[in-house]
Amino acid sequence: MSWNYTDSYEWMERVTSMEPLIITCCCNGGVQGKESHRGIPETPEEIADSVYEAYNEGASVVHVHGRDPNNLGDTTMDPEVMYRINALIRERCPDIIINNTTGGGPTSTMEDRLRSLDALPEMASLNMGPDMSRFVIKAREEALDYPRPSQEYDICIPFTYGFIEQLAAGMLEKGIIPEMEMYNSGQYWVAQKLISEGLIKTPYLFQFVMGYQTATYPTPENLIHMARELPAGAHFTVAGIGKYQWAMTTQSILLGGHVRVGLEDNIYLKRGQKLKNNAEAVAKIALISRELNREIATPEQARSMLGVSSIPSRY
Repeated sequence: MSWNYTDSYEWMERVTSMEPLIITCCCNGGVQGKESHRGIPETPEEIADSVYEAYNEGASVVHVHGRDPNNLGDTTMDPEVMYRINALIRERCPDIIINNTTGGGPTSTMEDRLRSLDALPEMASLNMGPDMSRFVIKAREEALDYPRPSQEYDICIPFTYGFIEQLAAGMLEKGIIPEMEMYNSGQYWVAQKLISEGLIKTPYLFQFVMGYQTATYPTPENLIHMARELPAGAHFTVAGIGKYQWAMTTQSILLGGHVRVGLEDNIYLKRGQKLKNNAEAVAKIALISRELNREIATPEQARSMLGVSSIPSRY
């Protein structure tokens, strides 16, 4: 059950009895691939294997991006590719919550984002505003499939009120739970608009993305501020990007929120040591949570908390 996470008295009452921690594994991503870390899965089979390992360590939700089968160095939102990935994940993980991206990657079109819902995930990310960033993707070496030189992007993905409403309406029609991606507190204007129009139903799920370019700075004060603005009936999860992953997700555990970890957001276990795989990231945050007296949510518990059907999707 959601509660007022920033109420001092309520927090003191709940500090030793918070609900189990939902761990989302962001297993790959729409930007970097094996050129950044050989453990990032790219093919549908690799993705399913990686998710299975993370599931065994305690992940109850998986956030998935697709890769173009004709060019694994690039992303795809083709619903047929995403459906196949979802089906392979379900074969390996009978009850994990499957969350597909609608953010995609630098080469995705807005039509791609809308069509991706046809893969029928149980949950999907829903950006609450424009996505502006500048970055360089490392070169893919000759040892990898589809080698290419490094690429520089300077982009802004135009998530407008109207387009976000289209995505939310599509999710509502297909019974897909939206995971509202919040990059700053001003995006609550958009969330409140969706709520007022009946396009988002309780329990609401917000994800605070901390440490991403042009997003709110990843500080304890800012995370508390983001949580303070949550509407009634909301859960939140935190994604910390790069070196901020472990600090921000640990703070979320302490506040009563949930977490997202994995190779999409961060490739390091600790300073100077890379993660072996997604499972190692899930195992680390699960250990931190248990040490802080929060148990790990099973997929069944996560489904109940987030309003996802108790009957897992079939593909």
